[in-house]
Amino acid sequence: MKKITNINNYKKKQQKSKAIPISKLDTIKTTPIISNHIRVFMIAIFLLLVALIVRLFFLQFVQGASLKEMAYNQQTVNRLISPKRGNILDTTGKTLATSASVDTVSINPTKIKASSKEAKALNVSIEEATKLKKEKLAKAFSEIFELNYDEVLEKVNSTSSVQTIIKKVEKDKIDKLETWMKENNISAGINIDEDTKRYYPYNNLASHVIGFCGDDNQGLYGIEQKWDTYLTGTPGKIVTSTDVNKDEISDKNQQYIEAENGSDIVLSIDANIQLIAEKYLKQAVEENNCARGGNVIIMNPNTGDILALANYPDYNLNTPFTPTYSVWQENWESYTSEQKAQMWRNTSVSSTYEPGSTFKLVNAAIALEENITSTDISNDFTCTGAEVVSGQTIRCWTSGAHGKQSLRNVLENSCNPGMIQLGQRIGVPTLYKYYNAFDFFTNSGVDLPGDQKGIFFDQNKILPVELATVSFGQRFNITPLQLIKSISAIANDGVMMKPRIVKQLINTKTNTITNIEPVEIRQVISKETSEKMRSMMESVVTDGTGSNGSVKGYSVGGKTGTSEPTQNNKEQGYVASFVAIAPVENPEVVILAVLYAPQSKDYHGGTVAGPVVSNILTEILPYLGIPSDKVNVNNKGNNNLITVPNVTNKTVTEAQNVLKRAGFRCDFNVTGNKNQILVTDQVPPAGTKLFSNSIIMLYSAENNVRTSTTVPNLTGMTTSQAANSLAAKKLNVSIVEGTGKVVSQEPAFGESVEEGTVVKIILKEDDEN
Repeated sequence: MKKITNINNYKKKQQKSKAIPISKLDTIKTTPIISNHIRVFMIAIFLLLVALIVRLFFLQFVQGASLKEMAYNQQTVNRLISPKRGNILDTTGKTLATSASVDTVSINPTKIKASSKEAKALNVSIEEATKLKKEKLAKAFSEIFELNYDEVLEKVNSTSSVQTIIKKVEKDKIDKLETWMKENNISAGINIDEDTKRYYPYNNLASHVIGFCGDDNQGLYGIEQKWDTYLTGTPGKIVTSTDVNKDEISDKNQQYIEAENGSDIVLSIDANIQLIAEKYLKQAVEENNCARGGNVIIMNPNTGDILALANYPDYNLNTPFTPTYSVWQENWESYTSEQKAQMWRNTSVSSTYEPGSTFKLVNAAIALEENITSTDISNDFTCTGAEVVSGQTIRCWTSGAHGKQSLRNVLENSCNPGMIQLGQRIGVPTLYKYYNAFDFFTNSGVDLPGDQKGIFFDQNKILPVELATVSFGQRFNITPLQLIKSISAIANDGVMMKPRIVKQLINTKTNTITNIEPVEIRQVISKETSEKMRSMMESVVTDGTGSNGSVKGYSVGGKTGTSEPTQNNKEQGYVASFVAIAPVENPEVVILAVLYAPQSKDYHGGTVAGPVVSNILTEILPYLGIPSDKVNVNNKGNNNLITVPNVTNKTVTEAQNVLKRAGFRCDFNVTGNKNQILVTDQVPPAGTKLFSNSIIMLYSAENNVRTSTTVPNLTGMTTSQAANSLAAKKLNVSIVEGTGKVVSQEPAFGESVEEGTVVKIILKEDDEN
């Protein structure tokens, strides 16, 4: 009964609490209950974990490298170290361009702020204190660096991260800035970075050859531009860690990569020769009021070395954007950028002109090489004062007529009709074949920017009139450098050399020298033709229109040139030029002077350009150590004879030096390395007594070919005249007896002898003859 009573009581309690009916108690289980909400929650957690794993995989393996680089960049600072630009040196070692350490000043405007302490001291807000601080800084910059205050203040108030205040500042001004910063306790946001600045010790010297650099030390013109890769070098850098405020953290992991400075460049230019060339070119341009300036180029025909290349007007390399020429100064502000660029243009290399009669040498050489004529055939050409070609009358430069002439006479007289007749004999195909061989259809090959090629008529479109004008050097265009390159080939036994302006590259870290050797292009004409051309060029100076190009004590060969403008370009004016070689027998110098639009009364090349060449050669031939061609003789006897030293078994280079020091000239037919080939014979032999400047012929086992020459007629000549007549034939003189004039000689006139042979003469005074 007690059990039943308990059940009844339990049921009553359950009913009151609306609990689970007793009838269902048996269906309740004791295992955990998982609701649908929990199941959804668990699935969501699982999916989230999967997504997280996928994201981690993507960040680690897909974007890992780039994120790592971004983190590195945010936590490190790379400061570049500018390399020092290589020097430019002349052939003697003079520094023509160099770089010095300077600094660049920049700011971080957002970091220039006043502190609360500073604001409190001024009794103003922080914003107002910051404004005053920036104005103070702008004022200091403008005063120390002589800058416009308003422009500087605009930079200081900028919202950009970096602003450059001034580049390439010398140390004295940086010292002033640092002192000011210390006195005013201002440093945050101001950066002073090491930089370099280009300096040119000789200002205007060789300005068109050297060129200059821009603000970022990049070469803009000349050697600076063409050889920029070698001169620039490789920047270094310092890598340091930074904190959250971008301030550097000193640690042992700082990296320093040294900058590699640029290479030094050694030019073929000789600063002394360049100075002489520029002096006389400027003088000629100003004296003759040459409206378009002028050029002078001096080249060694044996190597192709350019010893000087001068253009006038020139400019100051240290202030290249400030004109120094009066005409440019007057109009500079109104010039376009293209017009301003003309100031920096190397006209010797980049501008073409009509060469005029100087080009007659090229056509004459072609005729000789093709055996179309010879040097001294009498009555070979006829000048009546004009030549009629296809009904058009082409006049000679002179008002008179030259009459019957040989080729030598045609060049001496610079006769246009004679050259027209010669061009007609040669013909267009042959002319153009040689023009191609002389490289007129390509650029000169010099390692300078802007190298131009010639502008000629199309070969298939040349009519008789065009052939006539081409024959005497007009109505086509070449550069001055192309012309001197061709004349150098004519002078150099017919061998054309590539113009060389850079001789060496010097690694400034290792001092390793890389030589840029002379480059032989091709044999354009034969050695025999070259000798004939040199002889005729000498006649132009001694007996023709080129007398103003002569140099006392030296044999000089040359050719004048005067080209006239076309009817459509009268304002261009005449072009007067003169090209010369010296010494004639063994040329070591070729020089070209060109004057554009001379306003003097006589605008001919021989008159205005000839003296320029003469003045320059007079100074540079002795400077180069080239002995006079004139044999030094004593009409009173053999008191100044010199004994010929023995140079056999010496190298050719050693033999040359020994003979030069003894006072002799020497010649040789040696091909190969002169520093290795030994001299096996010399003519005259050792022990012979000769006058100074006599010639000694050298031979080697590899090159033992002897050359014969004909003995000239010396009768009636003075000792000096006889000596120089023989020297032109590479022969020597010896006085047997007497003074006065030659009455007999041995070997006799007309005999064929070996070069270097000594011709013995007997002299008598006039009253004894």
